[in-house]
Amino acid sequence: MLRLFLCFVLLVSGHSNVSAKDQSDLSVLSYDARLTEYKYPFEVKTHEFQSQGQTLQMAYMFLKGKSEKPVVTLLHGKNFNGAYWEGTARYLNSLGFSVLMPDQIGFGKSTKTLDYQYSFAAFANNTKGLMQKLGIEKSIIMGHSMGGMLASRFALLYPEVTQKLILLNPIGLENYLEYVNYKDVAFFHSIEKKKTAAGVIAYQTKNYYDGKWTPEYEALTHFLIGLIQGPDKDLIAHNNALTYDMIFTQPVITEFQNIKVPVVLILGTRDRTGPGRGWKRDGVTRELGRYDRLGSEVLSRLPSARLIELEGLGHLPQVEDFERYKAALDKALQ
Repeated sequence: MLRLFLCFVLLVSGHSNVSAKDQSDLSVLSYDARLTEYKYPFEVKTHEFQSQGQTLQMAYMFLKGKSEKPVVTLLHGKNFNGAYWEGTARYLNSLGFSVLMPDQIGFGKSTKTLDYQYSFAAFANNTKGLMQKLGIEKSIIMGHSMGGMLASRFALLYPEVTQKLILLNPIGLENYLEYVNYKDVAFFHSIEKKKTAAGVIAYQTKNYYDGKWTPEYEALTHFLIGLIQGPDKDLIAHNNALTYDMIFTQPVITEFQNIKVPVVLILGTRDRTGPGRGWKRDGVTRELGRYDRLGSEVLSRLPSARLIELEGLGHLPQVEDFERYKAALDKALQ
């Protein structure tokens, strides 16, 4: 069934350059909770620390740049890990920037537990601890998707460490519980347990890439598919459910006016990511995730922010059109 589904996706999207071997290989992908056999693009190191009475390990990659150039800390989204920053990291490092790419607890190669209380404040504190370990006193903080909510919380908590805040198609530019019904963690857990490889691809094809599919896009799903088909899939489902809860219950947009550091938003305007749109409150007519409108809404809260809009690009501009994204990143770093 998975192979038939992939053939259908390729036919309707007009992309037929994924081989039969690549398609069949998806069904045997299997990774443990720490992605032990999944290769990252750079050397992975581990930061061990104590949090909530537990000994945790935070995986990270760090590329050393020129001493006179800032450090850029790249914070990943919910459906990703530090590895998908590879193109951005290589580009930044070629310009002389040092680049830090952590996997947050519960994600990537970092610790997964059954009883960690996930919060953006905890993630920010963990990241700051990693930076202190590496001797990083200040950094440009850049976040994508869920990582944008984390980056915003980091800037709110630690403005003295944050040189600049760059948000790339972040979620959290709306306070979702103003518009949607609250759902218990068990609701998200049941959804996570039903995830399949075909479902992951269908979601990303529709919501990330405007109906298109390529080998590059597929490669970014391999770790997700391997986790939901792996030996620790129940633990993964539990962790993912808990992190959904913090997206809905820990808004950052309501505090944007308190951000004291320079802010740049890079928004692909085709993006329609709107968590909770399937269970909106009765009478709510707002269309969630209108990134062609959200930029101006943010500027009304934080007039000093700079907005760079990428017309026609979706949730992952850095994957869809790296050249256009790179030009926007250059402007953001100026």
